[in-house]
Amino acid sequence: MKQIKLSLLGLVFLSSCSLSGDKSRQLKTSVNPLVGTWQLVAGIQITGDDTVMIDYTKGQEMIKMYNDTHFAFLRHDLSQGKDSTAIFVSGGGRYEVKKDKYFEHLNYCNYREWEGQKFELAFTISGDTLTTNSIEKIDAIDLNQINIEKLVRLQ
Repeated sequence: MKQIKLSLLGLVFLSSCSLSGDKSRQLKTSVNPLVGTWQLVAGIQITGDDTVMIDYTKGQEMIKMYNDTHFAFLRHDLSQGKDSTAIFVSGGGRYEVKKDKYFEHLNYCNYREWEGQKFELAFTISGDTLTTNSIEKIDAIDLNQINIEKLVRLQ
């Protein structure tokens, strides 16, 4: 009988500890389709009449991460900086989604001329593939190009 009373007391205690009534402690789940980590696999850069196709899986890799309010990207060569392909690029900042577009506010970048820029990107998601299309225009470095990127969601 004592064991039954203790069990009932334990159940009452556990049910009072439930998170269901405490909204501030519940985990939020995002409805933003960009949230997660994506690997850049291919890109096209169009500057004037020149079109360059880039395979980001050969000798380098890049990931882009999104949470509900911020993004970050990291790109590096796979030779650990020991040959002519050495590269490291990183950046990030706030972003906002509006329907099929999102706006990046690049607050941090190892290429400092890019900092403070705002970019508008049209995007589509099909299965685990994210495709973005943007115009990158920075007068200070005479940059004006279309940038199309294909990324796949990492698990």
